Amino acid sequence: MNWDRTQPQDPQQREQARTRSAQPAQVPGNVPGYEPERFLGQGAFGQVWVAVERATGRRVAIKFYTQRSGLDWSLLAREVEKLAYLFSDRYIVQLVGVGQEADPPYYIMEYLEQGSLEDYIRQHGPLPVDEAVRLAREIATGLLHAHSKGVLHCDLKPANVLLDQDQRPRLCDFGQARLVHEQTPALGTLFFMAPEQADYDGVPDARWDVYALGALLYCMLTGEPPHRTEENLARLEAIQDSRRRLAAYRELIRNSPLPPVHRMVPGVDRHLAEILQRCLDPDPEKRFPTVQAVLEALRQRQRRLQRRPLLVLGVLGPLLLLAVVGVFAYRGFSTTLVQSEQALTQRALQSDRFAAWYVAEAVAGQVLQRWQALQQEAREPELHKLIAELAPLQVGSPQWKAAQARLQRWLEAARQRHANLDSTSWFVNAAAGPQLARVPLDEKVLGRNFAYRDYFHGRGRDFPPGTTGQGIITRPHLSVVFVSRATGNRMVAFSVPVFDPRRPDGPPIGILAMTVELGRFTEVQRDRGDLKLVTALVDSKPDSRPDGSQGRPGSLLEHPYLAELQRRKEQTRSREPLPQIYLPEQVTARLLRLVRQRESAPGAPAAEIAELAVLHDYHDPVPDERFAGPWLAALEPVVVSAPWGREPTGWVVLVQEKRAEALGPLAHLRSGLVRLGLWALWSVVLVLCGVWAGAWLLRHQGLSSRWWYRVRKSLGMTVTTPGTLGRRGPPTPRGPAGRTSPTEVESD
Repeated sequence: MNWDRTQPQDPQQREQARTRSAQPAQVPGNVPGYEPERFLGQGAFGQVWVAVERATGRRVAIKFYTQRSGLDWSLLAREVEKLAYLFSDRYIVQLVGVGQEADPPYYIMEYLEQGSLEDYIRQHGPLPVDEAVRLAREIATGLLHAHSKGVLHCDLKPANVLLDQDQRPRLCDFGQARLVHEQTPALGTLFFMAPEQADYDGVPDARWDVYALGALLYCMLTGEPPHRTEENLARLEAIQDSRRRLAAYRELIRNSPLPPVHRMVPGVDRHLAEILQRCLDPDPEKRFPTVQAVLEALRQRQRRLQRRPLLVLGVLGPLLLLAVVGVFAYRGFSTTLVQSEQALTQRALQSDRFAAWYVAEAVAGQVLQRWQALQQEAREPELHKLIAELAPLQVGSPQWKAAQARLQRWLEAARQRHANLDSTSWFVNAAAGPQLARVPLDEKVLGRNFAYRDYFHGRGRDFPPGTTGQGIITRPHLSVVFVSRATGNRMVAFSVPVFDPRRPDGPPIGILAMTVELGRFTEVQRDRGDLKLVTALVDSKPDSRPDGSQGRPGSLLEHPYLAELQRRKEQTRSREPLPQIYLPEQVTARLLRLVRQRESAPGAPAAEIAELAVLHDYHDPVPDERFAGPWLAALEPVVVSAPWGREPTGWVVLVQEKRAEALGPLAHLRSGLVRLGLWALWSVVLVLCGVWAGAWLLRHQGLSSRWWYRVRKSLGMTVTTPGTLGRRGPPTPRGPAGRTSPTEVESD
């Protein structure tokens, strides 16, 4: 760092300073009572030596004015005059003695061993922000004391600030200082003096020191004064004429924006950057009017920094508290909702399981009812006699037709006796498979062999037509689902064996059966309109294909969607079969496991059965948007408790309930609690905003009403009289051209 020296008054003095720039080898003069020790520095108008007072051993600094001229004497007298004004100020280097008659003239001032601020910056580099601001405040306080006594420094720079043993600054070198009533110009140091000061016609102004103070603070933060670059320095040094150089300096400062280097220094906040910007404004009207205003701005910044933790705590504290309370409330709310949802889901599934069990019992009862009706008729002697009579006869012979007519009449009477049981047809087959009679009569099927049908042999599937030798049922049987060749409808057959009473232990002599179209033999389907609760019947056995091949398990036997299609089919008299719809594979696998558990191990653990019997996220396979969405579902196998034992049917009742409907109360509760929570949150936020706004109004004296005055006074806050609220301190009187009045101004 090599800053320029103070600009001389004219070219002649500038040349004199250059000739004296070399360090002297001997003391310029003798000072009685003091022993010179070493050379300290060279200024624009003299030399400074360190000496020791012989009587006390105290070190002092002696400034010699090295030429015996009127100019030198006037400079000495001027500086001594300023130091005399400030003799008792602890922020100013103290005057010890004056040698007015000596050759050369000199004055003695206290010596500070820490050296100048320039030396400190040269050794340690830019200062930390806090230390730089502290020094700037103390330097500003010293300037304020000088201004209050009518002295303007006019050459403030790091070399003119000395540091005591406590690193406290002291102002020195008042060679360029002016009293407020003086109109003579005073040149400072390039890049530290205000642009309007760089003029031989400039009138001293307190705002010169404001600019220099800002440049000094900028230098402490960045290591260099503002605008000082190698390019700018070379440009100014290339100009030999001092007036042209000063004009170029003024033009440079006024047309160059303040370099943003200080804003990149860690710790320089927005308020400090704004203070620097205003101190260094080229326009004196936009600059701080007084050093006191700079001090007040620094105090306000310090108060902001001191209040920042409280402000952060005051702002973030309630927000953090609100966040913590919100987190715990949310977690409690979420946990409660999850538990409530689980409990409500469990309750809904239990209700669905009961409904499925009830429907399964009803279906089992109707299956048993049909078996018992068929068994009752299968024990009739006339049936045995007619089957025995028709068996050896040739189909179509007169004797066969006569016997078949009697069997037909008997079968019609039997069906009539059980008219309460909905059925599609009743029929009788001989032991070899031919169909002997059918109600309603269909002569095309009489005599045809149906030994390939599952209702005849009971092997769980239909074989290709014409297949024989698969045996005959020996106990009541419920067939697999098949498609009627006559109507194209899906149906099942209930069949029982017919035994010859003369040979009860012998093979059956035939079968008696009834067919029922799906959807007509139970009360599974009830029209609920809203479809909130749907009951379906599912077959766990593979269905039968028209070609005799084995199909898939898990087909829907009854469903509201199928019932609607059946009604449309009847209205249009279509013979197109209904679509085959199967449960999803995962649900089918679960259903098969449940059926095996119930059939093979009736005493299986209840928990295992309960786990298999419920579905928390069931999706209906029918292609209808009304049945879309997640459902809660329960499964219950249809097992007939017959007198001869438990008879599994392979059917499973599925009761499904819309999940949204089942959890509807919880959804209403959740939305209500969310609305309540949002209202509570907004209420707390509004209250906090109101408290913060009130605190801000109370803290800032922006309103001058007596009401605010009384409120602040009652709260024990700093108050002034109502008429002076908003004023930051007593105004600093200023003389002509913005000069500070000699009226004393209070400071910290």
